[in-house]
Amino acid sequence: MMLTHKIKHGLILTSELAKAKKIAEFAIKTRSLSSASVKHFGLKSVMSNQILRKYSRNKNIKKISNVKLTIPSQAIKTNNNTLYISCLKLKLILSKSFEKVCQIELDEKYAFVTVSVKEASPLQPIQWLGVDMNATGHCAVIANATTGKVLKLGKNAHHIHNKYKNIRKRLQKNSHYRHLKMTGNKESRIVKDINHKISKKIINEAIKQNAGIVIEDLKGIRKTKKQEKSFKYSLNSWSFYQLRQFLEYKAKLYGIPVFKVDPFYTSQQCSRCGLLGDRRGKSFKCPHCGHVEHADVNAAFVIAGRHIGAVQMPETKTLRHKETDTLKEAPVRKLPTLEPATL
Repeated sequence: MMLTHKIKHGLILTSELAKAKKIAEFAIKTRSLSSASVKHFGLKSVMSNQILRKYSRNKNIKKISNVKLTIPSQAIKTNNNTLYISCLKLKLILSKSFEKVCQIELDEKYAFVTVSVKEASPLQPIQWLGVDMNATGHCAVIANATTGKVLKLGKNAHHIHNKYKNIRKRLQKNSHYRHLKMTGNKESRIVKDINHKISKKIINEAIKQNAGIVIEDLKGIRKTKKQEKSFKYSLNSWSFYQLRQFLEYKAKLYGIPVFKVDPFYTSQQCSRCGLLGDRRGKSFKCPHCGHVEHADVNAAFVIAGRHIGAVQMPETKTLRHKETDTLKEAPVRKLPTLEPATL
């Protein structure tokens, strides 16, 4: 599989990036693929060829905002984990092993090194972790269907969204549009870091327990979910799919199987008897068997239980609405968890 590493390169590439932008604009205008036609711009042919191929062949690109310098694998020398780009006299060191360097892209500050890595042999799980992803409360609640243990992660994400939402409101009111964009970018970086940490903890837990991972199929969540007004901002600002993508690629890297289940009524179905119960805000109560539980924890057990067959999907005729049930709030759980939420 392919992975991209982000490394500070420490070079001043202002001149080269300006030339690259001119070549990209020339490529869009002429659709030329000949490096001789852009020789007068003064950029090394190994980089100008890559820019011509990218922008001349893509007829959907009409305007250029910024262009990265692209170095193909042929122009990269490797020695163990050390990479050397002779045309820029640049040396980079990767902290992790890889099979092959595919390409390197550089902007003013960072080098984005794309490498191929060997995937681990598939794990044969003896347990399953149900992962319930949320837009409010904890970002993810993990439940082990075999041991009954629970892990809650990402409690502070909702606070971060509210904080930056209020900052953006104030900046927009005062017409500080430049700072408005900078604030949005900062929030995106913070949320991305949180999602990386959450996915890493889930993977570590799966490795420790020799378990597979079960998640909800969230395809179309933004179109199918009926949200309350207080949930709309979180739904559209929190990266549902980013966390899922981080989780899936890291699981693939370690050979951990990831399965998806139908998300309908995961927080309204009882994880013990399988019948529909009553969910009131942050709590769940089953009127049939008397089971009382944190709504997200109950949903995580239902997700895992549906995969192993311990919990069956409720009959269609008993459902009053056909909607995805994944946005939930998280109260304090009565039973002990594996560890406190630290993210």
